[in-house]
Amino acid sequence: MAAASEHPDVPSSPDFDASSATIAIVTYNRSALLSTLLESLERMDPKPGHVVIIDNASSDDTTAIVDSFRDRVGTEVVYRRLETNTGGSGGFSEGVRTAYELGSTWIWLMDDDVEVLPDALARMGTWAPRFKSIQGRRYDYDGSAFYWQYRIAERMGIPIPFAPAGFDESGFKPMNSGCFEGMFIHRDIVAQIGLPDPRFFIYWDDQVYGWLASRRTDSVIVDEFVLRRTREIKQWDMGVRHMNASSDSYRYYIMRNRAHIKQYYRANRAYNPVLFGLGTTLTFGKELIRLAVVERKVRGTSHLFRGLRDGRRIARDRSWRPMPPLA
Repeated sequence: MAAASEHPDVPSSPDFDASSATIAIVTYNRSALLSTLLESLERMDPKPGHVVIIDNASSDDTTAIVDSFRDRVGTEVVYRRLETNTGGSGGFSEGVRTAYELGSTWIWLMDDDVEVLPDALARMGTWAPRFKSIQGRRYDYDGSAFYWQYRIAERMGIPIPFAPAGFDESGFKPMNSGCFEGMFIHRDIVAQIGLPDPRFFIYWDDQVYGWLASRRTDSVIVDEFVLRRTREIKQWDMGVRHMNASSDSYRYYIMRNRAHIKQYYRANRAYNPVLFGLGTTLTFGKELIRLAVVERKVRGTSHLFRGLRDGRRIARDRSWRPMPPLA
């Protein structure tokens, strides 16, 4: 595994208080992965003030796993098991709400299929005095650097596939997107943009949340490796980046949730029907490529069409409103 990057020119942050940060984790029926993540939290130095775990109504031994770590993590663990599976979107919405109500200054979001590197919070904290929406870097399952599409073509509402991966001496790059696998966000921005939208259920929710944040503050991805993925996913290696395998459920929400993005764009006066329509077409084509090349099958297109159909109802809903601000 490559060594984490260091930037001696980055100003120190003696005023950053690690106890003001909360790690918010969403989990669903993956207790073994959650256990690995919680083990990594034991090794953290410094530690956050709270660890919030949102359980999307798991039917495995997640509750027992959490209980076994309460006295081991070294900080307060807040565990909330939801009555129904609200998807990643609903889980992160509840996670941000819980962390915000705890009075957290910083909220660090992550799925259950990562582990945190021991000095990760200190590394994120060095950037906290300068920015209020920060994304760190991740190692992939095999130890290579994971490439994340940190910029979107705004009018089309889709990631820019080959945004430059390298960093200059500044150690950061501007971003206008977000990823709930490592988003580090200040409560002031949460107060302005509200909670993550649970209506997405899965997919596009973090991109929209990061986009909303970038419209209110300078959002950045920093050259600091802070997480490592602990789940191997079937991929197509494209050289510059990878394309992951998906599922029928994801295919449905990838297309359906384009309507929620459209509504957010309308509400923020960023909607261009021609360019956004092009983005939707390109998304559909990308999913066909994913089916053919990564998953090597043709079945699954019906879920794409079903998502488009249900999305039309959302796009025509005159009662639709964005998530309200908290302040």
